[in-house]
Amino acid sequence: MERKQEHIENYLKSEYKGNNLLDCVYLEHNSLPELDIDDVDLSIEFNGRKIDYPIMINAMTGGGDSSCDINEDLARLCETFNIPMAVGSQKIALVDENAIESFELVREHLPKGKNIVIGNLSAREDLESVQKSIEMIDCDMFGLHLNPIQELIMEEGDRNFKGIKDNIKHIVDNTDIPIIVKEVGFGMNKDTVKQLYDCGVRIIDIAGFGGTNFCEIEDNRRFDMEFSEFYCWGIPTAKILLDLQDKPDDLFIISSGGIKTSIDIVKSIVLGADMTAMSGEILSYLMHGGYEFAKEFMDSLIYKMKMLMVMLNARNIEELKKVDYKIFGKLKEIV
Repeated sequence: MERKQEHIENYLKSEYKGNNLLDCVYLEHNSLPELDIDDVDLSIEFNGRKIDYPIMINAMTGGGDSSCDINEDLARLCETFNIPMAVGSQKIALVDENAIESFELVREHLPKGKNIVIGNLSAREDLESVQKSIEMIDCDMFGLHLNPIQELIMEEGDRNFKGIKDNIKHIVDNTDIPIIVKEVGFGMNKDTVKQLYDCGVRIIDIAGFGGTNFCEIEDNRRFDMEFSEFYCWGIPTAKILLDLQDKPDDLFIISSGGIKTSIDIVKSIVLGADMTAMSGEILSYLMHGGYEFAKEFMDSLIYKMKMLMVMLNARNIEELKKVDYKIFGKLKEIV
């Protein structure tokens, strides 16, 4: 639990600012849209269920009294806006039953059949641990996270990453709910995505570089070595989306990694994402102003998304995916 609390504290005082390169995507303004803002429909279908906005609250934390408060507020936000919520890693609740409550309360606020709750463990964990974690919160989907660089910086982290791909396939083949595989902020290249697809994974959260920086967060927990040279490591979110534009039709892509504004969300979808996910930005609003402050941020975010849809003359998400764009600057240089 102490490590989870340190993650929150170190995130809030982190200083390094990465760039997901979405600012290198140009969308052209339409001065003559044939659209009423009240007609804009931001809903999408996710896991066979309609959600009101193409946003999910991504995995942040779990375990401990402070996590209970955070998870409860996050669940309230998801209930209010009818969007999915992914819990933080449930590993702590598998070894300390006192941490279970911070996860269970999410399901209490987001009833089964009404709201989507997504479980979470490392992709290194075995099938039995995954099944226990699914049962713990009766989740609708389950996330397996990939975080080799974070583990390598953590003094107590793992050093062996052999066999993870086979483990993911085994979990996919023996689990009744959809499996999401996600990074934690360093991104996935096209080859990794293909390997996951070949393992049967049909939902991938790319978690590109540009958002929460776990190199810095873990570096601030160590005193024997210094890892600042790795703060710039990772694949920018925008590059990943461009690289995946020829993805299979049945592969659902979640764009995360520095998603902070309505423009980030809209640009992600224009580049090919099916949905976006936010974590750090919402956590900041919660920690600095509580639930109401975070709710005001979400209200503002949604209104600004609708504004952008009008200015792009896109009535719904499917039309937004067809909007033309151009890339420039560093993004054009690396694609």
